[in-house]
Amino acid sequence: MLFYIQPPYERKFTLLEKYLIKGGMPLKGAITVSGAKNAALAIIPAAVLAKGVTTIENIPDISDVNTLTDILSSLGARVERPNRSTLIIDSEELCSCTVPYELAKRMRASYYMLGALIGRCQKASVSMPGGCDFGVRPIDQHIKGFEALGIKVTIDKGMINAESDRILGSHIHFDVVSVGATVNVMMAAVKARGITILENAAKEPHIVDLANFLNSMGADIRGAGTDVIKIHGVDILHPTDYSIIPDQIEAGTYMALAAATGSSLTIKNVIPKHLESITDKIRAAGCEVTEFDESIRVKSPQRLKKTNVKTLPHPGFPTDMQPQITAMLSLAEGTSIVTESVWEGRFKYVDELKRMGANISVDGKMAVIEGVDHLTGAPVKATDLRAGAALIIAALCAHGTTEIEEIHHIERGYEGIVTKLKKIGADIQKIQLPDDMQSKAQ
Repeated sequence: MLFYIQPPYERKFTLLEKYLIKGGMPLKGAITVSGAKNAALAIIPAAVLAKGVTTIENIPDISDVNTLTDILSSLGARVERPNRSTLIIDSEELCSCTVPYELAKRMRASYYMLGALIGRCQKASVSMPGGCDFGVRPIDQHIKGFEALGIKVTIDKGMINAESDRILGSHIHFDVVSVGATVNVMMAAVKARGITILENAAKEPHIVDLANFLNSMGADIRGAGTDVIKIHGVDILHPTDYSIIPDQIEAGTYMALAAATGSSLTIKNVIPKHLESITDKIRAAGCEVTEFDESIRVKSPQRLKKTNVKTLPHPGFPTDMQPQITAMLSLAEGTSIVTESVWEGRFKYVDELKRMGANISVDGKMAVIEGVDHLTGAPVKATDLRAGAALIIAALCAHGTTEIEEIHHIERGYEGIVTKLKKIGADIQKIQLPDDMQSKAQ
């Protein structure tokens, strides 16, 4: 079966859709994790570094991937989807190096097209990115890396413009650990002349996955997964076939869900090694966690224990799991403390949890959580992707019915979440307001 990839600007986005969730239903069985969102959002742009046809499998069927296919199509690439988890990208006839604002504004990871297009065309122009709003996320480290490679970068009327006649390998030390900068500079440097060394590089699993993908295209990248990455520039990259790793954060979300709802769930298609920091905290909260080769089982106690969590770059506890673990700990016995050390402004969702009865106070980058006996269903709004996942966890634990708005945030990163949750016993449905109610709301 061949899926038609809709041309850019033609996709229809329904703004007034909601999740309607009745809490308190017993959850049991197995849930399967999709391909890693963060890996896909780096690897799909990287496909343009090689002329010809590249096939990428285990792609998550999420709206952010749809946005990237729109971007590639707008640049002249041909994109086909023979099934929901496979992309075939033919970048032979790429004819543009400019990503328009209308597409870039949908997602922050659109800035990965900078590194990919610089590596392919020696120039790129990409609108300042959109995505989740949870604080200032500057691109200064990206620019620092590009300029060290001999790439001139300017920002004009909201467009980031980069160009170089000759990209040269360089020794680059990032001032802070940045996943985005590590990805972008790695792609820009892969075809540079000479050797590039990235120090204080990000070590996340999707950095390793990107390096493995590029190496399968003929790149020479060593040290991915450590804080020093060495890139020997090559002249040509060739198309490849590649399968993306499972999604670490989706797996962690379901682990937190099992813990919060007092369930026993098996989570399939995972790499347990990638989940170690999450597993440690789920166990600290009193859960029994059993690891298998490609799955993990979480069995929750009658009442969770308090625990403290601090987010850190990998291999520390991931910032993308902070809202979900906070929702889980809102039902734990005693006082838990969650400290956010990666992004500012990532506790905006707490007011939504408080509407459901959570007892959480936020002071700067710290949330103090006094566990409550139960939560109560309420109308709430997803403020970003992972905040939305936290609200789903809370809703499935709550007494009564919860309506979650702004679910487009959630669907940026969780493939088929309604279908997956129904299969393990959740009472969840996606509803759409009638046309007349939409017009009134607008």
